[in-house]
Amino acid sequence: MLAKKKSSESRNRRVTRVEPPVLEEAIVAAQGLTDDIDSQVEIAAQLMGLPEEEVRPVVLKSAPLPRRSERAPERLLMPERPEGPKVVVVERKRPRLVMPR
Repeated sequence: MLAKKKSSESRNRRVTRVEPPVLEEAIVAAQGLTDDIDSQVEIAAQLMGLPEEEVRPVVLKSAPLPRRSERAPERLLMPERPEGPKVVVVERKRPRLVMPR
């Protein structure tokens, strides 16, 4: 009779730890989605499954995220140089086209 290898089966079993999100994580996610406080309260409450009245004071206490500029500025001003303005030429190389023979 063949013996079963239970020890290898138990070693290969994966255990997934599930941690429910905390309210602070839901608030940070809501702040990342919108700047409107009422919308942040609504989003965080829905993510956590809590009433909005319970979430609102925590959202109001939390500091807003610093907003980054989405685009780079169109013009960068450089200090004047004694030898005149610096000229930069940007050329685009066309990609090589490979023609079949």
